[in-house]
Amino acid sequence: MKNQLMKLFERGQLVDMMYIAQSGEISKRRIKISKLLDDKFTAYCFTKHANRTFIIDNILALAPVIRKEREVI
Repeated sequence: MKNQLMKLFERGQLVDMMYIAQSGEISKRRIKISKLLDDKFTAYCFTKHANRTFIIDNILALAPVIRKEREVI
């Protein structure tokens, strides 16, 4: 998971993430990674509109956000 985070961070991509908090609550977040540490990372969370720290082991799934251009007819 850390390698995938590193690639997304280097590309500056937005990421959709499924995350389980220490309380057991599962949430879907759209984030932009700002700093990677050993077992944690910080990111701007567009869901909460704030910088947050996440534990890498608590990530359930990651998916890069792919922007598609609209076709002009």
